[in-house]
Amino acid sequence: MVGRTSKFWFVVVGSVLFMLILYQYVAPGVMNLGSPHAEDEADIYPTPDPHYVKKYYFPVRDLERTVDFQIKGDDVIVFLHIQKTGGTTFGRHLVQNVRLEVPCDCRPGQKKCTCYRPNRKETWLFSRFSTGWSCGLHADWTELTNCVPGVLNKKESKMKSQR
Repeated sequence: MVGRTSKFWFVVVGSVLFMLILYQYVAPGVMNLGSPHAEDEADIYPTPDPHYVKKYYFPVRDLERTVDFQIKGDDVIVFLHIQKTGGTTFGRHLVQNVRLEVPCDCRPGQKKCTCYRPNRKETWLFSRFSTGWSCGLHADWTELTNCVPGVLNKKESKMKSQR
């Protein structure tokens, strides 16, 4: 009989401990057993790590600056696509969802869209979704800097010769 009673209490105590552990896992921070500062611990979020130092790579004035982009002028946005940073989604957003006087013309089944300026057949956006990979696959800053003016001049001269 002693063996059965000890097994029973072992199962009961084990079940209670299991339920306490499970409860703490499911609802952490809700149950403060024996904490003398239960009322003071109302802050849900812990204090930040004192070893973590915020690093700003750009001055605030650069992050908050505004750029005057003239779509009716000669300004061109060159989209630098960086792999694995959401660039494809953002590039697609530029040609499909930006509200403009003359939105980009995206045809079903085509990967490239035509993004012309109002009243002119010149492109205002240089990206993979508007001009294709004109400067090569995943061209970096240096390649784009050297390539974009030549590609745009070639396109403009082709458009002028067709008129």
